[in-house]
Amino acid sequence: MRGLVVLVTLTCFANAQHQALIDYLERRLLTIEDRISLWHEQTARYASELRALKQQMVSQLENLDKEKETLRTTLDGVGTRVDRVERELDYLETQNGAQPCVDVDDKLIEQQVTLVQEKQKAKYSKLSDCSEMISSIKAMKILKRVGGPKGMWTKDTGRGSGKVYVFNGTDEDTIHEFASVQDFSRSPGVTLSRNLRLPSAWRGTGHVVFNNHAYYIAQADEIMMVKFDMNSSSVRDSAVFPVQDHVPVYGLTPETVMDLAVDEEGLWAIYATRQSERHVSLAKVDAASLDIEQMWDTACPRENAEAAFVICGTLYVVYNTKQPGRSRVQCVFDANGMVTNEDAPLIYFPKRYGSHSSLKYNPQEQLLYAWDDGYQILYKLIMKKKLEI
Repeated sequence: MRGLVVLVTLTCFANAQHQALIDYLERRLLTIEDRISLWHEQTARYASELRALKQQMVSQLENLDKEKETLRTTLDGVGTRVDRVERELDYLETQNGAQPCVDVDDKLIEQQVTLVQEKQKAKYSKLSDCSEMISSIKAMKILKRVGGPKGMWTKDTGRGSGKVYVFNGTDEDTIHEFASVQDFSRSPGVTLSRNLRLPSAWRGTGHVVFNNHAYYIAQADEIMMVKFDMNSSSVRDSAVFPVQDHVPVYGLTPETVMDLAVDEEGLWAIYATRQSERHVSLAKVDAASLDIEQMWDTACPRENAEAAFVICGTLYVVYNTKQPGRSRVQCVFDANGMVTNEDAPLIYFPKRYGSHSSLKYNPQEQLLYAWDDGYQILYKLIMKKKLEI
């Protein structure tokens, strides 16, 4: 009997424990269900917010696209108006003519009187029958971009040579030689070139190549002109330029203390001194001996000049602004006395990337070889006959 009582008691106790465990599990399940329900609500709210954000972003992107298209249309219209204004300005400048870039003062008048007297005493003797001058620039061709912002490139200006030479930089000693303009154009960088090592570094960008010889400036305390034979890779001659207290020849290209040029008459030197610091000077040089044949002081200012070149004995000085704009020939000097600033047309160069660090005329092709912020450019010239004055 007692055993039965014990068994019944144990059974009741076990049932109570089972019921308590079931109640606990039911409470936990209800809590989990509440949390799952809350997660579903939060997920739905987040999804709804993301959809709203997406719609808002899509709407804003559409508005941005519309504003971008409107801005592009406006900029196109502004560009068209700017081009029209530039054409009108060019037309007005052509019609009205530019005032010659000459500073008229007593000192300059005295220099011009002296120059006239010297011309009367010693008339320049032309070496050729060339009597042409620039009428306009017909076309511009950008070949490639190689090297730094300043340098010089040119074809051999003598007859019978098609080789192209690249002088990269303003203080280097290695010339890159290409067999032709085509080889230079298709060469990756200067990989197809033959390298010519000079015995000393050049200074500035005022070099020329004439009849298989490189003429360059090696500056120390004095201006040294060096004649380097391309075939034998040796120096053939050198000479100190006979001026004292030299200054950079161009206000906008201070690295160039002297600029050498070649035209139909031969070799020329463009320079400046402290005595005529405000203006450019010109000298005729014997290409064989480097002797100075004749010298002139011109009325062309150094200020805002960036480069120059010589054609048929006429010096053309190219001007720009400190913030590079559109280059122009604004001052000329004719060693033959046939052209004056009043007779010369105002010539504008096409739009480019920056400013010219060098301009080299090739008399065989009537082309200008230009270096502009690392770009190598060709300018095709239209010529006309000079008129006697």
